[in-house]
Amino acid sequence: MPIADRLARPTAALLAMLMVPAVLTACAVLLAATMSPVTGRPRPVPAQTAAPAVAAPKPAAVRPERAWANETLAAMTLEQKVGQLFIAFPYGTTATTADANNRKLYGVDTAAEVVSRYHVGGVIYFEWSNGLRSPKQVAKLSNGLQSAALTSGAGLPLIVCTDQENGTVNRIGPPFTRLPGGSQLGRSGSPEDARAAASVAGTELRAMGINTDLAPVADVNVNPQNPVIGPRSFSADPAVAATLTGAQVTGYQESVAATAKHFPGHGDTAVDSHTGLPVITHDREEWSRLDAPPFRSAIAAGVDVIMTGHLVLPKLDRTGDPATLSPEIITGLLRTELNFRGVIMTDSLRMRGVRAKHADDRIPVLALKAGVDVLLMPPNLDLAYNSVLAAVRSGELSEWRIDQSVRRILELKFRRGMVDRPLTDEAAVDTIVGSPAHREIAARLTSNADRAGR
Repeated sequence: MPIADRLARPTAALLAMLMVPAVLTACAVLLAATMSPVTGRPRPVPAQTAAPAVAAPKPAAVRPERAWANETLAAMTLEQKVGQLFIAFPYGTTATTADANNRKLYGVDTAAEVVSRYHVGGVIYFEWSNGLRSPKQVAKLSNGLQSAALTSGAGLPLIVCTDQENGTVNRIGPPFTRLPGGSQLGRSGSPEDARAAASVAGTELRAMGINTDLAPVADVNVNPQNPVIGPRSFSADPAVAATLTGAQVTGYQESVAATAKHFPGHGDTAVDSHTGLPVITHDREEWSRLDAPPFRSAIAAGVDVIMTGHLVLPKLDRTGDPATLSPEIITGLLRTELNFRGVIMTDSLRMRGVRAKHADDRIPVLALKAGVDVLLMPPNLDLAYNSVLAAVRSGELSEWRIDQSVRRILELKFRRGMVDRPLTDEAAVDTIVGSPAHREIAARLTSNADRAGR
């Protein structure tokens, strides 16, 4: 046996002998600690209190409009999604009235066929395209177009819109209640009056099947030479304009979607964007102080839609592109800085302001790349529709980007009752539009504005 092993055995034995008393002493101490000094019996072992179970966090509840939008979107084709991005201006006093303008612009005869062919997300009414002769005629037109949308493509209801600002811009005349416009309401500065005017207008529009008003005007009229805004604005004071814009959003959205316009602010222009490209020289501080307050107020009030203006602001975007096509303004300012989560709509794409630099086939694609959701009135719907499809198929636009916008559009339609109540009651419309109660409210609001202006 190796000498190391012979030496190890007695050493181990000696260590064991030395450890035994220490182990016995430790056991005695532990036993004593468990004995009761009163009973001499072992102490009761305290019940083990389990650590409180940490409940798994509940997933955030999905809003009903988001759940419906996601489910609907998953079943849509690319062609149907792209169609939802457009608001068209089909011709006809009814959905099935043949009009040569439809054949010229859209390759079909009737407004209903325009809706079905392009899967459009919405339509806009004007007297020159749809007659707008009476509340009942408008209601019948609305129901006919909704029926065409619901029975074709993805079966989705339409956004039906018009510019009923009251005051100087009204697409629908009597018997629609004549209400004070922006500058009249601004004279009194009463948010209650502003809300009441919008509430009456929204109620009458919805009765005719119009579910979205392209109002209120959120521009601050800081330039008295402005050729296009002027009395449409509430005030040259940003605080007054902000208060009344928020109030009108609340009033409209009792019945219809409201649209604050024209972001980032059309108040300080000397050029009409219908016929030219206005340039506004406000820097970031001036914009935030003068132009932004009404839009902030609209967003705080939960506005559904914000419309872009075809305006160049070289100190906010050096590219020289109008705001409608500017990622810095649409995504940078509106989405990120102002945290707007609703639908962003262009002003009419027929206007000269947006067509000054780019061809008609590029404008819809550039607007979507900037962050816009809805493309209003392209001059050539077929060209615009196919240009967006081509941009997706080429990879210039991702389908994910299209889905972002379509989801917002679908959520708006659900939230404003367009899904649950797409049709209007044609038999009831004449009892609502221009009702005695509404005329009485309008008279009171006008009187208030007149007294404040003296």
